[in-house]
Parts: sequence; C-alpha cells; structure tokens
Amino acid sequence: MTETEQPFVVGVRFCKVGKIYHFDAVLIPDLKIGDPVVVETARGWQLGEVASLVSDSNAPFEGGLKSVERRATPRDLLQRQLWQSREPEVLEAARQRARELHLVGAKIVAVEFSFEGSRLSILYSTETEEKVDMKSLRQDMQRTFSPSQVELRQIGPRDAAKIMGGMGACGLEMRCCTRFLTDFSSISIRMAKEQGISLTPPEITGMCGRLRCCLIYEYQQYVDARQGLPKRNKHVMTPLGEGKVVDVSPLAGRILVELPEVGYRAFDRDEVTIIEQS
Repeated sequence: MTETEQPFVVGVRFCKVGKIYHFDAVLIPDLKIGDPVVVETARGWQLGEVASLVSDSNAPFEGGLKSVERRATPRDLLQRQLWQSREPEVLEAARQRARELHLVGAKIVAVEFSFEGSRLSILYSTETEEKVDMKSLRQDMQRTFSPSQVELRQIGPRDAAKIMGGMGACGLEMRCCTRFLTDFSSISIRMAKEQGISLTPPEITGMCGRLRCCLIYEYQQYVDARQGLPKRNKHVMTPLGEGKVVDVSPLAGRILVELPEVGYRAFDRDEVTIIEQS
C-alpha cells in the first residue's frame, strides 16, 4: 500500500442472512454497499455482496486480509445462477446415495457450488456423538460430479436449522436464525434462571434441539435490573415490618415479601432494606 492509499476494508456476505467476512478493497475504492464482488476464500472463489464499508485504519482485524479480486460482472452473476440451479439435483443425489450407504445418523442438509463450479461443498449434520464415516459418500459424489472438487463439511444443529428454515418454537413463521441472526451466541441455563423462565425442555429448547437463541435477548436487562434487589429467602425490613423475600420482579422493580401475621405484600425496591444476617 502506498502512502497515498487510504485503508479501505469491506465486509462481504455470501448469503442473505450470513456472517460478514472482511476483505481489503483498497484497489477498488468506489465499492458501495450492495455491490456484488468476487473474492477468494478458504473454499475457493466465491461471489458475495458488499454488506459494510470500513475505512477506519485502527479497526482490529486478525491477520492479513485477502483482497477483493474484482467487482462481479454480469457473466459472473449468470455463471453463479447456472451452478445454483444444479444444487437441488445434487442435493437429492447426495441424500439418495447416503440412504443407499446406510449412513445412519447423518443428515445431508445442503449443497453449495462455488460461483464458477470448481468446488462442491456437501453440508451435513449428525444426530449422535459418534463419528459417521462419510468417505464412501465423498468418493461416489466426486466420481459423479467431477471435475468439481467435492468436500464434505459437518455443521452443527444450529447451522442446520438456519439453512433448513421453518417455524420457530415460539410460533413465529420463521426462526430467528433464518430471519436476522448472523452469529450464534453462547447460551446457558443461567440465562433462563436469571429471567425466571421455566427450565422444562419445551420452554427453553429451540427446534434445533439446543437452548433457544432468544434467551440472550433480554438477559443483560434482567442482570442490570436485579442490581440492588434482594434475592429470594433474604430477610428484609418493610414499612409493615420484617419479612422474607418470596419473589422478585426485576423489570418492574417489585419485591414480594411474606410478612408474619400479614401475609404476602409487594413493595417497590426503595421501600425495603436488606437485613444483614449475623
């Protein structure tokens, strides 16, 4: 990069709701959001769409960035469409061959050609912890779809659910992962506990069989709201006397207290004082 060239990085997305990958675009400074570009990735040449522009020279990027090869031409776009039109046929062939090979526990989720057809990726997931031998399937698919270089790539249950789509466990017509989630956050049981959500599997498990992604949406708000609130079973002093905390409503800032000879009463957070136990 010469002294006159300013840092220019673009974020490229390869599917509608996909993760954004960054590339050096200093040689094509007039790129705009929405422009189709051709870039080299770990899975060969791919055609993606510019999703973001980064001009901050101090932006943290791990390792050296690959450069954008070029702005995609109409011929590139047509070429990708032609190879994409073959994917349903290849997907059915892969699933049929997997059944013939009795690959129990393996599910062929999707297939992807690189935009010029040099590579064919077969995405699959497994339902068990045991490793499934997919070598025979790869060899058969390689013979059938040569000269494309065939690779089998295992994906997790969340990624499989994202690709397959469908209704969410909450009843929405499309799952969150299909609609807008580009990355999967780490979800824990603690998040459900913090929000007072039932821990029964149907209440906290998504269609992918993992903890629901939405458990993290309001988690931090609940953590912040609980600051200064007494925990359950703590003894507190109220305007009606001393009692024991039965339940708390963090977002409302209300504490339900059991009072001797009075019963259950709800108080605002500034109406109670925690009694330190000796």
